[in-house]
Amino acid sequence: MNVGEEIVAVYLQFIRGCEFTQTNLYHPDVQGEIDVVGINLTPNELYVCEVAIHLETGLKYVKKNNQPDNVDRLVSKFSKDIKYANQYFPDYEKHFMFWSPIVKNTPTAKHDQMKDIKEIQAKIKEQYSIEIDMVINERFLSCIKELRNYAGKQTKELKSPILRLMQIEEYSVKTYGNER
Repeated sequence: MNVGEEIVAVYLQFIRGCEFTQTNLYHPDVQGEIDVVGINLTPNELYVCEVAIHLETGLKYVKKNNQPDNVDRLVSKFSKDIKYANQYFPDYEKHFMFWSPIVKNTPTAKHDQMKDIKEIQAKIKEQYSIEIDMVINERFLSCIKELRNYAGKQTKELKSPILRLMQIEEYSVKTYGNER
């Protein structure tokens, strides 16, 4: 289980209302996998998500020669995702999302991760006229808080290990008054 992908899948299911979610979707037409796909049947919405959970380093993909590869790798992944979505879900409203809890903003550094994010967005917009929804940094944390709030309001046992942990934490805080 990839915890980051599971967080995104349960967010799509319980917050965005997707009836179906799949992590690590392998398809013969797509080399590699799509991290998370969510389908909301009413209305016809498709969520296609890439997830990068790099903590200490922030967003840091590298090539074999240890050179940064954030832009090329994510543009390539989203290009495959877009082609897949357009081929198999032509009548769906499509949402393409990138999820990462830590993307460092270091404008004076040689390799600024926020600059990479802007470049990824610009390339995808130029090639496909699509906006990638960036769920990064504070927004990622806000989505975690939405899930925690949802879990804390549920009285039934939640089957998702992620939500069950959040539910236990929230009920413990309510019962004993201690902060996390």
